Amino acid sequence: MRELKAEPIDQAAFEPYGQTLSDPGVGNRTDYAAQLSNGRADANINLAVVRANPPKALPIDVVKMERHPLSSQAFMPLDCDRYLVIVAKPQDNDGGMDGPPDLSTLRAFTVPGDVGINYNAGTWHFPLTSLDRSATFALLMYMDGGPQDEDWATLPEPIQLNVN
Repeated sequence: MRELKAEPIDQAAFEPYGQTLSDPGVGNRTDYAAQLSNGRADANINLAVVRANPPKALPIDVVKMERHPLSSQAFMPLDCDRYLVIVAKPQDNDGGMDGPPDLSTLRAFTVPGDVGINYNAGTWHFPLTSLDRSATFALLMYMDGGPQDEDWATLPEPIQLNVN
């Protein structure tokens, strides 16, 4: 079984998959609106509050991943210590980036509870998983209730993820 180790997130390492959303620091505001994407004119913005739970045991076996092919997806922690982000780019499928997860691009990150993330449209990711305790997040994405809201892929073999 292939093993993967989670590393602390930083924007440079996460950039191929999306953006980190952090405290504006000295300023009062940081705008990320230009990073939101919607590939369907009839899809509406969905603002939701979701709960993420820690895994029952570590390490985690990563068996399936999901993606939202036509929408970015942002998570902003509301009550969280830290959480896990596992991402992969899509395989190039005859000139289009609409294939299953490209496991050569698979990365895992631990994210502190004061940093949000925004997945680029089409980025494969493991379902939102908190670490240490249950956590609450605000979610922002575009949805129309149709089949292109979400895709799932089963990996060819499980990948064992180690988390510090």
